[in-house]
Amino acid sequence: MFSLCLKSGLNNRLGNRFKAVTQSRNFTVKGFDLKSSGVDKRTLANAERRQKTFTDRSQLKFARRLVVKLGSAVITREDGNGLALGRLASIVEQVAECHHEGRECIMVTSGAVAFGRQKLTQELLMSLSMRETLSPSDHTREDAGSILDPRAAAAVGQSELMSMYDAMFSQYNVKIAQVLVTKPDFYNEETRKNLFCTLSELISLNIVPIVNTNDAVSPPMYIHDDTVVPGTGKKGIGIKDNDSLSALLAAEIQSDLLIMMSDVDGIYNKPPWEDGARMMHTYTSKEQVQFGQKSKVGTGGMDSKVNAATWAMARGVSVVICNGMQEKAIKTIISGRKVGTFFTDHVTSSSTSVDIMAENARVGSRALQRLSPTERASAILSLADLLVNKKDVILEANSKDLEVATRDGLAKPLLNRLALSEGKLKTLSIGLKQIADSSYENVGRVLRKTRLAENLTLQQVTVPIGVLLVIFESRPDSLPQVAALAMASANGLLLKGGKEAAHSNKALMDLVKESLSSVGADDAISLVSTREEISDLLAMEKHIDLIIPRGSSDLVRNIQKQSQHIPVLGHAEGICHVYLDRDADPAKALKIVRDAKCDYPAACNAMETLLIHEDHLNSSLFTDICTMLRNEGVIVHAGPKLSSQLTFGPPPAKSMRHEYGALECSIEVVKDLNEAVDHIHKFGSSHTDVIITENESTAKQFLSSVDSACVFHNVSSRFADGFRFGLGAEVGISTARIHARGPVGVEGLLTTKWILEGTDHTAAEFNEGRRTWLHEKLPVN
Repeated sequence: MFSLCLKSGLNNRLGNRFKAVTQSRNFTVKGFDLKSSGVDKRTLANAERRQKTFTDRSQLKFARRLVVKLGSAVITREDGNGLALGRLASIVEQVAECHHEGRECIMVTSGAVAFGRQKLTQELLMSLSMRETLSPSDHTREDAGSILDPRAAAAVGQSELMSMYDAMFSQYNVKIAQVLVTKPDFYNEETRKNLFCTLSELISLNIVPIVNTNDAVSPPMYIHDDTVVPGTGKKGIGIKDNDSLSALLAAEIQSDLLIMMSDVDGIYNKPPWEDGARMMHTYTSKEQVQFGQKSKVGTGGMDSKVNAATWAMARGVSVVICNGMQEKAIKTIISGRKVGTFFTDHVTSSSTSVDIMAENARVGSRALQRLSPTERASAILSLADLLVNKKDVILEANSKDLEVATRDGLAKPLLNRLALSEGKLKTLSIGLKQIADSSYENVGRVLRKTRLAENLTLQQVTVPIGVLLVIFESRPDSLPQVAALAMASANGLLLKGGKEAAHSNKALMDLVKESLSSVGADDAISLVSTREEISDLLAMEKHIDLIIPRGSSDLVRNIQKQSQHIPVLGHAEGICHVYLDRDADPAKALKIVRDAKCDYPAACNAMETLLIHEDHLNSSLFTDICTMLRNEGVIVHAGPKLSSQLTFGPPPAKSMRHEYGALECSIEVVKDLNEAVDHIHKFGSSHTDVIITENESTAKQFLSSVDSACVFHNVSSRFADGFRFGLGAEVGISTARIHARGPVGVEGLLTTKWILEGTDHTAAEFNEGRRTWLHEKLPVN
């Protein structure tokens, strides 16, 4: 049997592959012990293989053997004239990358008929042109393509297709081999064994096999689904197109992953052009699907793809159906991103689709809008009380996270952010009660009221933005804060927390759900606990209206870079300055600088650069500041101007635009206020900047000149915080220049809409002079 050939040719490679894969998956065959039950090795292998289907997209990175099927729609240009060479080049590049990563790749490709038809059509057109010149006939140039025999086109195109693949793969130093198959190859046991032995040997020789049906000598192949293949005793699959061919090959060679590339994004619950059609990112055998028409250029429709995919899945092959026209589709799928439709039978009740969560959040937002301010406030007050009343449950969950994080070596600043305490929960509760108090004056507040004309009144009122996605790291206390702000502003909310706080986040989300259920808006807020990549969430522009990252500057910067269509509210860096003016009080300076740098150095509002007026270099204040920082364990770096004035001093700073996020800072000297302001504008991040001075005139000039979200006089930069501002909490700090800026509370989560009320007014009446504009401002109360 061919399986013996596979075993002998690939024993070591399969062993290593399965060893790597099994480290990430739990393989058990339920019900009995196969090894001791007397079953033969083939049954054991098949049963084991059925258990090896990947259960989650994040596991696809472990796939070692891939079958990539290219449908006719992927191979062929949209106009039907020849092959899509640019698209093919990209796919070849991805397959070559997978090959060089050590993955074993097989391609199943269409395209021979299309390639041959393109070449023969050109020859036939020339022939027809000559005939028309010598002897006019009824034939036209449009007839050329239609009168070609597909088998002749395949015979011509096959060699051309392989030459093209050979040229493309050779650029990446990858060797390929052509394998043509026909119907008898699967009916006859001898040729069937030879076929898979050949594939086995090619893979072992580090060659990429490219498989296609030999359309030049055989009609379309039909073996009815689940009929017994003669001479094998095995049930086959109807090999009537490359979908079923790729499924059969993937199953027989024990492939980890089959990627079926077509001209559709994936499987929809009904034809995509019909109302109510929904993309299914995950498909199980229990799904109900209505199939539409077949591809315009291929032989297989969606029904054949689904049948082939489920057949392969039942035999231990993970399958993804995707759009081959999407850029880097293969590499994106292997990275675990939510591209195409992933076939699996291992879906648990907890793996609710993020799309569904977002849709529920939209509905939940509208439910919150319909509530009275008192009802929204009651939900927040309920959550505030639960934080105190159920503190034992929360702290127990948090201790589990801390235990795991400590064992895994999480950095101390992150451990501090992760840790909850009874005191923290009490402070959270107080902040939430402040947010509840603000609920009475937020949603539906009239900002402007104008009488446009008699009996025609216009109002501008506040409304929620819609659905928010808040991505946060380490700090589980962010969850109830952000949830309360969403309730107060009537926004739907998706929360994506870090895995290091998984237990804490779940415990807190249970309390959020409990508080929401009291007002009938259970689904308005959800915790995304599945393994969706952040990049997938950032692509949900149809469901999410605003993204707010909370965490390190790297996280915020990456989110801002990745989000293409959804606006991001946040700050990429917290490069905060404290300027010691010539008229600074030394005692105040020492106190404020110590707090700004040392109170919580990992915070985004911590001081990163200390600017000192040059007059202080010859005073005791400079020495006292440096001594205090050294005693606090702060590593100091000197700016260029300070370094030039000191013979011995701190090492030079590598950059004046750097967020240390630790007990580390830069010191630079400036000659006056204007130079300090210029330095802040050049190297700062428009977050929070401070002046320490007793000169009121200088202070006012600094406060008006510095273009940052927060500008302070004689106070620590650490006051840049929603709770300390009396907002109850913040969803983040924004350095953007539109919408919200600085600590963002409830008001920053609102937008506006215009409400116009009249009787029977029409615009034409004003154009014709039958009505008169008034534009009279009215009091909003």
